[in-house]
Amino acid sequence: MNTDSRQWVGEDHSMVSRMQKKFWKTKQVLIKVTGKKEDEHVVASDAELDAKLEVFHSVQATGSELIKMIDKYQHALNALSEEENDLGLHLKVHAEQNSTDAGKMMKATGNALCSSARQRLAICTPLSRLQQEMDTFSRRAVSDTLITINRMETARTEYRGALLWMKDVSQELDPDTYKQMEKFRKV
Repeated sequence: MNTDSRQWVGEDHSMVSRMQKKFWKTKQVLIKVTGKKEDEHVVASDAELDAKLEVFHSVQATGSELIKMIDKYQHALNALSEEENDLGLHLKVHAEQNSTDAGKMMKATGNALCSSARQRLAICTPLSRLQQEMDTFSRRAVSDTLITINRMETARTEYRGALLWMKDVSQELDPDTYKQMEKFRKV
């Protein structure tokens, strides 16, 4: 029966410990959400990590913008090529009806416009490949990294909560009192 009471005491102790841990984690989340000033030393220690996170978010934003721009550019290329080809065909048809020098110029201009339209359409294939590669990069690499960052942010919040807890306990710490030293070690 004596061991049972120690087991219950141990469970109560761990329950209290878990509750305290959750309290400090929640307090850290509230500090972050409300925008209250955090400990300057803790924030400074994460400066390099925060800089890397900014670079990641920049890559994420510019990657999605690049995909949108490539799509717009492809639509513009297709529309321009179609109009250019139509104008070239129109000039060539009217050149056949006109046997003067103006007809020859219309035919040469029509041929140049049709050729230019074909060359412009040839750009679409590598552009489409670039769009596929960027889309794959965004869906896989960026999303996988984002999952890792979210896990890291959760761990960082827990860590900062533990630091808050340690700071709170250390302010009341009396090194001569064994119980308080144990409490600090536990934290």
